[in-house]
Amino acid sequence: INTAQRICEELKARVKRDGVKDPNQIMGMLRNVVREMLEGDTSLHLATKPSIILVIGVNGVGKTTTIGKISARLTREGKKVVIAAADTFRAAAIDQLAVVFDAISAAKSRNADVIICDTAGRLHNKKNLMDELSKIGRIIDRELPEAEKEILLVLDAATGQNAVNQAREFKNSCGITGIVLTKLDGTARGGVVIAIKEDLNVPVKFIGVGEQIDDLQPFDPEDFANALFEPEQV
Repeated sequence: INTAQRICEELKARVKRDGVKDPNQIMGMLRNVVREMLEGDTSLHLATKPSIILVIGVNGVGKTTTIGKISARLTREGKKVVIAAADTFRAAAIDQLAVVFDAISAAKSRNADVIICDTAGRLHNKKNLMDELSKIGRIIDRELPEAEKEILLVLDAATGQNAVNQAREFKNSCGITGIVLTKLDGTARGGVVIAIKEDLNVPVKFIGVGEQIDDLQPFDPEDFANALFEPEQV
């Protein structure tokens, strides 16, 4: 609601300032307001060798699929990728901190460019999850203190306000450098990212638009704002 109110207030101010009367013009102005709200640093920062991508989020949002797509994209760019299966609360899990440590050691020995750490989480067990993520972060900082680190939160486009709450919890506990918004291949519009960007100032870096390996697209604020206001297909 707060984000919607801010959008309306900004739109009213622009309509008044420009003396606009045509509703079609107003819709275009609304798209511009949303686009400007979504602008930010959408690139991955992976200049060091190795660099780290920590992928976080609750179960079922598409983290593992997203990791496969990111890995394929980086491999096509000529980077050597190591993936650590550090799913924090998987049944019968081995010591996930050891998995991260071993992955870092393997990446160093193989001269890898990027380490992607897959984590899982259930917010109903919030304290344990956040403590575990903090420990993973400390291992990374200790073993690779100079490495660039991206912390990507994967969110399901259809989860609405709950996605805002998830983003806030994770940002408060372990920091987030970017959002990956998944499952935009159906009726979900993903407008929740406007609230996340406005409230938490975390940019969207990728969107998932399907199940195929190439169905992960770099986020484009203008394209996204235009798609958000396209008429529903009947």
